[in-house]
Amino acid sequence: MTMVHKTDVLIIGAGVAGLSTAIKLAEERPELDITVLTKTDKSTSNTSWAQGGIATVWDFDTDNFEKHIADTLDAGDGLCDPEVVKLVIEEGYLRVQELIEWGARFDKEDNGDYNLGREGGHSENRILHYKDITGWEIQKTLNKKIKQYPNIKIHEHYFAINIITQHHLGQIKTRLHNDIECYGAYVLNLENKEIESILSKVTVMCTGGAGQIYASTTNPTIATGDGIAMVYRAKGRLQNMEFVQFHPTSLYTTERENPSFLISEAVRGFGAELKTKSGEPFMQKYDDRLSLAPRDIVARAIDNEMKISGAEYVHLDCTHLDHKGFLEHFPNIYAKCKSIGRDPFEKSIPVVPACHYICGGIQINTWGQSSIGRLWAAGECTASGLHGANRLASNSLLEGLVYGYRCATSILQKIDSYDIKTNIPVWDATGTTEPNEMVLITQSWKELKDLMSYYVGIVRTNIRLKRALDRLHLLFEETEELYSSTILSPQLCELRNLITIAYLVSRGAQSRRESRGLHYNTDYPNKYDYHENSLL
Repeated sequence: MTMVHKTDVLIIGAGVAGLSTAIKLAEERPELDITVLTKTDKSTSNTSWAQGGIATVWDFDTDNFEKHIADTLDAGDGLCDPEVVKLVIEEGYLRVQELIEWGARFDKEDNGDYNLGREGGHSENRILHYKDITGWEIQKTLNKKIKQYPNIKIHEHYFAINIITQHHLGQIKTRLHNDIECYGAYVLNLENKEIESILSKVTVMCTGGAGQIYASTTNPTIATGDGIAMVYRAKGRLQNMEFVQFHPTSLYTTERENPSFLISEAVRGFGAELKTKSGEPFMQKYDDRLSLAPRDIVARAIDNEMKISGAEYVHLDCTHLDHKGFLEHFPNIYAKCKSIGRDPFEKSIPVVPACHYICGGIQINTWGQSSIGRLWAAGECTASGLHGANRLASNSLLEGLVYGYRCATSILQKIDSYDIKTNIPVWDATGTTEPNEMVLITQSWKELKDLMSYYVGIVRTNIRLKRALDRLHLLFEETEELYSSTILSPQLCELRNLITIAYLVSRGAQSRRESRGLHYNTDYPNKYDYHENSLL
């Protein structure tokens, strides 16, 4: 018999945004039943992979909110929402203080002051960090904190397939309707392979990013855009999907690693310098901020230098840096480089850009509400207005904390006006069979990654985008046929979501007839007076 669960709050995703939401709700309303889903285990999320740190104004003698706001707006290249930037920067300071009170450790100087790092696009040192595993430290802190609340239940190895809306009651809804509501989700229990229903008063989408659409990404293998794809299928509004951030410096290896190992931007903040394969600095040709320019500028510069020289990578020179300080701040980066026979103190680190962050996503307001009723969202799966056309380094963890808190605040004001819908049909798998060939899924996944890397990468053209969309249409049709005829697997569901994300990125890129921030199209190299954010 198909299982049907009921809960007051369903949170899909167990990273910084999801757990922040759960903690705030549980603190205020201990009688609420709060269910958190993660498709792996509770220690694995996009959050846990973050290296560099969390950006917030801390040293008010040299820094202030206005400077952080200005840096964020500059990086966003005209598409940030100034109101959102202001509230995230100012409220973020309070949320980080709270995180420290919960037990988060950040590196300190000998005198007890926090050791504040600096990254690309920041005018001051304001990055709180724990060595080069800040995300892991924050994830650990949140996982420990939620144990204080018995009304928070984390269900591991549950894969969300679709959110439940009026569509599942036989009603036809389009993106033009403003009365779509979310009643929970259909989820695949990865232990017993059964598809179960979780019905809720409210749902919060915190599913992270979608870096796995590219062949080279610093994102973990779980970053398959599930939440964004689910909301798109439910006719929710999305925004700015064409703005995909490529981190300038992932470690180059002869064998493709998935995920690519990230060489944190904090290394450049520590003084490392980008150079060509022949050892010549090159960033002076592109930006006065040199190796600490915003990520979109640095990634394009590296891409251009590689094309000019025909090299497969550029160098990040750390040989002149303080060895003791480097080992204290970047022990894992040093160990990784040594493991491939590259001592950073003797030879430069080979680096190449890799997909790192999706700046677009589910359109939300300042309280995390989506265009679908009873559905909130927070974190990388959203387009809040903070990042605009390019995310400022280390603002992502800050956004997750702030919007987790704001989602919970908004939900607390409304949840008592909702009931759990009980007339939801169970999942119908009638007529489906076991897939005969898993190779169909794995090959389509590889094809998807390659076509996105070749045609919708750092530099784009109209003809490449058209070719990508043509190929994606074929992949979509083949995958939908598998989806409708075979018993579902997480691999098939992830492939389906990735194809959706790839389409949204490509379609958004095709529609934006200018070059701005992370989107650079050689057919439209100039920035036009294009104030409207792209909506899907």
